[in-house]
Amino acid sequence: MPSAKNVSLDVTIMGREFRVSCPENEKLSLMEAAGYLDRKMREIRDSGKVIGVERIAIMAALNITHDYLNAQPADPDTDEIHTRIDRIGGLLDQALAQQDNLF
Repeated sequence: MPSAKNVSLDVTIMGREFRVSCPENEKLSLMEAAGYLDRKMREIRDSGKVIGVERIAIMAALNITHDYLNAQPADPDTDEIHTRIDRIGGLLDQALAQQDNLF
């Protein structure tokens, strides 16, 4: 499978433009990420509690990372994961068996 072609993309964060490169198929998600970061940084700046773009960026990164880590299960239920994998494997086996009967 060929790798996705990289494209250059200009994003604006807190009024500053940045040129970044990403795989073509990730362009939309990168634009959404830049927009999300811009909103978070502006929220921090507008609160008036943090001064300086670098400090605002660090606080935004810390807040986003905190939110991300809190959204992740701390200890995934491996038994449930194995059960789901086994169930999916069974469904695949059934689907493939039906394909064998077609020929």
